[in-house]
Amino acid sequence: MSDSEFWKDRVNADEKIKILGILQDVLTRYHAIENGLTDLQKEFNEGKFYELKSAFKAFELDQLFTEPYDAQAAVLSVFPGAGGEDAEDWARMLGVMYENYARNHGWKIKVIDDNPRSRTIELRGDHAYGYLKKESGVHRLVRISPFNTKHSRETSFALVEVVPDLPALEESKLQIPEKDLKVEFYRSSGPGGQNVNKVETAVRITHLPTGIVAGSQAQRAQAQNREYALKFLKAKLFSLMQKEKVAELGHLRTKIKPEWGNQIRSYVLNPYQMVKDHRTDIETSRVDDVLAGNLDKFIEAELEAK
Repeated sequence: MSDSEFWKDRVNADEKIKILGILQDVLTRYHAIENGLTDLQKEFNEGKFYELKSAFKAFELDQLFTEPYDAQAAVLSVFPGAGGEDAEDWARMLGVMYENYARNHGWKIKVIDDNPRSRTIELRGDHAYGYLKKESGVHRLVRISPFNTKHSRETSFALVEVVPDLPALEESKLQIPEKDLKVEFYRSSGPGGQNVNKVETAVRITHLPTGIVAGSQAQRAQAQNREYALKFLKAKLFSLMQKEKVAELGHLRTKIKPEWGNQIRSYVLNPYQMVKDHRTDIETSRVDDVLAGNLDKFIEAELEAK
């Protein structure tokens, strides 16, 4: 870092400093656990034992994050499936569940876009994307509907999408031709000052070759929302390129539709109570706890299964 050449490319330098910080954090945590074990050997303390056990478990999980963007913030979107008010309510419930999970972990939450057909939030915390990336997929709810007069049992579906907040260096590599973008402006429905419902500050951008859409109404100014929406759009495209094993953006020419497919997790509220993950077979009858954001057993099982 003392070499003047190091600072000539500031974006690259910042990324290297970030990586160094992560490595230093790993060493600090490792030495803290090592010292704690030495102290326990000298004098056993039950409280310290469980504290050390918890620290070791968290450290162990963090070592499973080996993919390039695991350390990044996560941008999570929830889309209701068919089913009218029941599906929209289920999507809202899932959004609240993930926000509570983030609060439980001390993460920062920012609402990027919020409308009847989707809700997008940025969750910024330690390895947020690494923890949440496997939550992408279809989530199924079975309950007595609060929206029909017969109070019949209904099944609702919602799609969760999780992408990483791309590092500036990676984002700069993805250049999208202006002719491939459709930019729309609309009135924000979220916070943003007294003019929020008078000025079209919110922005929605569609990538025409694929049909992928990203929007933002988190900022007060239209220009800032456009920048944020474009950043989010690039993250979606980047994730799709990785999934489709495509090296160039120009090769993504097919219109992409939400992947509904089979559900990854079911939440049953009636006739019995059960949440079950269909990938790991982890289940619990404590449905209220799960919907309140206590997702650790599901997320950790998926990480360890990797």
